[in-house]
Amino acid sequence: MTATRILHLHFGKDGGAERFMVNLAGGLAERGVEQRFVIRPDRIWKPEIAGHGEIIEDHFRRLSISGQILPWRIRRMVRTWRPNAIMAWMPRASRLMSMIEAPVRLTRLGDYPRHLRHFQKCDLLVTNTPGIAEHCRNIGWDKPLKVVSNFARQIDVHPVARAQYDTPEDAFLVGGSGRFVNRKGLDAVIRAVAQVPDAWLWLAGTGREEEGLRQLAKDVGIAERTRFLGWLDEPMHAMASTDAYLMASRHEPLGNVVLEAWHAGVPVVSTRSEGPSWFATDEKDALMVDIDAIDQMTAALNRIRTDRTLAANLVKGGHATLEAGFTRQQVVDQYLAIFRGEF
Repeated sequence: MTATRILHLHFGKDGGAERFMVNLAGGLAERGVEQRFVIRPDRIWKPEIAGHGEIIEDHFRRLSISGQILPWRIRRMVRTWRPNAIMAWMPRASRLMSMIEAPVRLTRLGDYPRHLRHFQKCDLLVTNTPGIAEHCRNIGWDKPLKVVSNFARQIDVHPVARAQYDTPEDAFLVGGSGRFVNRKGLDAVIRAVAQVPDAWLWLAGTGREEEGLRQLAKDVGIAERTRFLGWLDEPMHAMASTDAYLMASRHEPLGNVVLEAWHAGVPVVSTRSEGPSWFATDEKDALMVDIDAIDQMTAALNRIRTDRTLAANLVKGGHATLEAGFTRQQVVDQYLAIFRGEF
């Protein structure tokens, strides 16, 4: 039997969508799927997919020479390799669909598109939340559409030693992560943790707002108790060393980091942004707070700090939610069905 072959087109940078593509590529590889990738050059996550198949690196800038050559290179690959499906990640990659033929052409969306122009040559859209799917219908998408969510990487989590980041073993430690951009609300994380007496904070990630976040930590008096961990190949090991995880996004279509915190066995505080409002339940698997409600975030962290029964129940509830609908097997099975044309 011929193996399933998938070509991924991904021109994202370094964030949750990229981390999930790495996760999915690993899950597909375990099921014998042959894969190839077209990505931006010099991605820090490239080594994690390098073992799964050939990689073409290009920025896909239409006015550049390489951007003009790229469609020809991909068409040549498709003619000889014959993938079962071409999967574009986000709208930019979908612009290549009009130049490439394949049995199944799909775009996976992890955010709300502003329009549908780039998707006209797609056979279907795959969204990771019902809210994005509903939005696509509302703006005119009338072809097949599937909701397939994400999963946290199924790894054995090994908490890193707090001493690695010069953090006391007995401190109440809060974790936060994501791209350092405004929508992720990491400034709110710093402000909330600053109001928790003697709390420490680990922030994992990179981005253009890092300098401002470091300055904010100084301004609110928590710089000596804040550690910037940088980009981590596997942040769940660091998460597992914390006492609580705070996801303060102002706009979060899904919220991979919440799934990862649950897998790491950490009680979660989350804003009522789009994704977590869909899959998380207040007091059951997370403590839900309003966006930018610093006092609510602080109160939730203090509850977790003082009520260990509550903290344990949130961990148990998070694990149950993961098992109910966000496992690797469930998600990979759904994608394999799509690649077979079952949509």
